[in-house]
Amino acid sequence: MKDENIHAIIGPQRSTEAKFVVNLGEKAKVPIISFSATSPSLSPTHNPFFIRTTQDDSSQVKAIASIVQKYGWREIVLIYEDTEYGNGLIPYLTDAFQQINTQVSYRSVISPSNNIDHYQKNIAKELSQIMARETRVLLVHMTALLGSELFQQATEVGMLSEGFAWIITDGLSSLLDPMSKDVIFGSMQGVLGVRPHVPMSKGLKNFKRRYFNSTNGKNSNQINLFGLWAYDTIWALARAIELVVETNVNSSGFTKIIGDKGSNESFGLSRISEIGPMLLETLEPTKFQGLSGKFHLRGRQLQHVAYEIVNVIGKRERIIGYWTPHKGIILRDLANSSTSTTSIEDQVLNLIVWPGHTRVPPKGWVNPLIGQKLKIGVPVPNGFKEFFKVEWDPYSDEPTFSGFSYDIFLAALDKLPFALPYKFIPFANSSRKMAGAYDDLLYQIKLKKYDAVIGDVTINANRTSYVDFTLPYSDSGVSMVVKIKDVEKNNMWIFLKPLSWDLWLTTGGAFILTGFVVWVFEHPTNAEFRGPPNRQLGTIFWFSFSTLVFAHREKVVNNWSRFVLIIWIFVVLILTQSYTASLASMLTVQRLQPAITDISELLRNGAFVGYQRNSFVRGFLTEQLNFDSYKLRTYSNPDEYHEALSRGSQNGGVDAIFDEIPYIRLFLAKYCSKYTMVGPTYKSDGFGFAFPLGSPLVSYISKAILNVTENHIKMRELEQKYFGDQTLCQDQSSKFSSDGLSLSVYSFGGLFIITGVVSVFSCLIYWINNSESSLWSRVTNKMARSFDNKVLPSHDFNNRTESNIRGEVLSVNDRSFQNYLTSFSRDVEITTIDDHSEDHNFQNHSTSFRQDVETIAIDEQNDNNAIDSHLFIYGCA
Repeated sequence: MKDENIHAIIGPQRSTEAKFVVNLGEKAKVPIISFSATSPSLSPTHNPFFIRTTQDDSSQVKAIASIVQKYGWREIVLIYEDTEYGNGLIPYLTDAFQQINTQVSYRSVISPSNNIDHYQKNIAKELSQIMARETRVLLVHMTALLGSELFQQATEVGMLSEGFAWIITDGLSSLLDPMSKDVIFGSMQGVLGVRPHVPMSKGLKNFKRRYFNSTNGKNSNQINLFGLWAYDTIWALARAIELVVETNVNSSGFTKIIGDKGSNESFGLSRISEIGPMLLETLEPTKFQGLSGKFHLRGRQLQHVAYEIVNVIGKRERIIGYWTPHKGIILRDLANSSTSTTSIEDQVLNLIVWPGHTRVPPKGWVNPLIGQKLKIGVPVPNGFKEFFKVEWDPYSDEPTFSGFSYDIFLAALDKLPFALPYKFIPFANSSRKMAGAYDDLLYQIKLKKYDAVIGDVTINANRTSYVDFTLPYSDSGVSMVVKIKDVEKNNMWIFLKPLSWDLWLTTGGAFILTGFVVWVFEHPTNAEFRGPPNRQLGTIFWFSFSTLVFAHREKVVNNWSRFVLIIWIFVVLILTQSYTASLASMLTVQRLQPAITDISELLRNGAFVGYQRNSFVRGFLTEQLNFDSYKLRTYSNPDEYHEALSRGSQNGGVDAIFDEIPYIRLFLAKYCSKYTMVGPTYKSDGFGFAFPLGSPLVSYISKAILNVTENHIKMRELEQKYFGDQTLCQDQSSKFSSDGLSLSVYSFGGLFIITGVVSVFSCLIYWINNSESSLWSRVTNKMARSFDNKVLPSHDFNNRTESNIRGEVLSVNDRSFQNYLTSFSRDVEITTIDDHSEDHNFQNHSTSFRQDVETIAIDEQNDNNAIDSHLFIYGCA
């Protein structure tokens, strides 16, 4: 760059070298073109004179993550060299694994050195560190020199055996051909790798044939992907130079600048290229079909979208699948694949031969030391031992274990595809009591004293910050238990309970309304509904309420009255039958009611409440339900619950117990008749088993738990074994709150609407008929009398109709007298027919009528004509 007319530089091959040279190229305006500097930290975006005719390493991380996700590996170890090339990819890998919930459990960094013994010892040390860990999925990101040494030593220590999974990045997989045959065939059997896909083309075939002929067949396998990129890079640069030269024939190529050639800064560069920027501008849009595929720069970097997944088998590497951003992992050739996305479950690979010459995919982890057992911490509860029980043998002093949680764990172990040695360690103090709360027990996992915790351990958000839980094997939730009381049978006013107060009032109003409507219809024509005001008022009430037992003796003669009564008696029948049924149920079936109905009542009264000792419920009560800590009391077993609730807050006990539903069910199974669960249920995630954060055992145990819990017969056997029959109290809640069983007005709303509409409708029709004009009344009565004369030519008084008498009355110009005469004539007719014309009844009617006539005569100021007319009719009567 100082002494020669350099217009572009192809290389260097390593990312560390390229980073240094790029700075010089930027100062001299000379493009630096690299086909092998793949570190993402070396970006063309930040280096305007840098062109990468390959793709950076970060483009392969999604393909690697897809393989890891495909086999469900939850932990992985990264092995990389401590160089610009090695360190640049690690952040991208970590982010990709986090997106699929895979944890990088260990990073093995190997420093390259010119001293072979130095880096060999470094590799041996790191391999021993990895062997001591449980993770068996290893990702290698190295150059060929370190990579070949790594695999040779790994083979020697037995790490290329069954149970291991090795994945290499494209830095190694693209150089499998030129690597030593001994390394490939002897040290990398079963290794998976990813590398950019190079589609076979006619030009590539011709090139391989020419290369084979030029070397006499000796170096045919030396063509690798980097060689193809180098060939395409030379071709692209040659085309760009031709274009620049054609358009800039008179350019000298360099411009001299004033500077000290001996200066250390920029190595004394004293020239700036004029052609370099033009080459850079010409190279960027260059497009052609090269040996490695389509040559197209975007952002001064080669774009590649597809990867091959290779498996080292025998004396060659075999392509077992492909990966694309749209389809993920696919089997078929990329030329025939569609662009639709495929779920990870549908992404398949050809049959893989794993290390150890097995076709069974590694599970990704093992116990790091042979014979080491999983240390499992278990609770030592004082009560509710149905879930987990610890007893010490009096002779051997060894603990024995039993319980529902214990059996679930053993059943889950039977479902695992591998053996899992374990050892239970009771979380107990010197007196063999629980050494702390359940939170303290779980925290021992973070302190690495336990490898797992099983038992009746509740899954909640606070605990997930330091442990991972399996799927729950039992539903749970927090609720409240209170005493129950039976208050119905000792209530002397229980006869009022069947109907609600609004129904009582509505029924009474309906009785009065019906009596009034019947009185309106019957009063003008029925003597039983006439008389002094107090007698008529009594008749209204008596008649309406006597229909309740169908004991009314008054006879109704008006058709509208009969119509109203038909509907009303039907309503009364339904009401009486419903009342009888409800009252009988209250007197014969026990009705229970909780002493406390909701949490607000406890807070308002300042009552004491209890919870199970060592439970997380204490924090729930103080933080979420706002109970004062001094109002909380702890208990250990169902008997203590019973004693505390029996005493109540006033006598040193509690008014309510808060606990998880599985414990409450056990308590109620023993004291079903005295206590009940009320109030809302605060949901929790149930009981599960705890493991360290990121433990690969979580997914295996969770799947095993699903297999166990889906076996309903097995679960029913376990529940029956430890919890017995808990169905006896399931219907207890139906006995509570008898107030809710009272019949309401809404239940009979339709009946009341019907009887009300009928009554109002009948009254309207009746009033309309009685308010007809005088002319219309005269015409209709005349027609009625004419019709009556034709039908009954000879008749006596007892068979006379109201129309006959009404016609005679029309001759008298007194409307009030006509109305009364109509009433009187009907009374006489009914009395004559029904009472067989008894003399004293007739005499009473005559006397009443005579008095009324005299009164009318006086009111009409002694109108002789009116009196004569009245007396005439009276005489006829």
